[in-house]
Amino acid sequence: MQKATAPPTSAPEVETVREPLDLIRLSIGEKIYVKLRSDRELRGTLHAYDSHLNLMMSDVEETITSVDVDSETMEEIVKQTKRRSPMLFIRGDGVVLISPPLRT
Repeated sequence: MQKATAPPTSAPEVETVREPLDLIRLSIGEKIYVKLRSDRELRGTLHAYDSHLNLMMSDVEETITSVDVDSETMEEIVKQTKRRSPMLFIRGDGVVLISPPLRT
């Protein structure tokens, strides 16, 4: 006859990254950097995401970079436009890169 034993006490769950979306899951509630198509960049707090990389972010600072060529001097003129949004939904098909916060 087997003697019943209490289950071992588990140590605090260590959050690990086993697949790419785990890295995003661990970044919920933290500031992240998102690079989008057409030279757009976002920095803000991640609140939600899905498997299509649709993102829900708050306190977002968007930077739009445009490059124009001066017709007389043929020099490139780089312009950056910044704007802030309290809440933003980002469609996943425009996402190129997501960078989680630095962890020390």
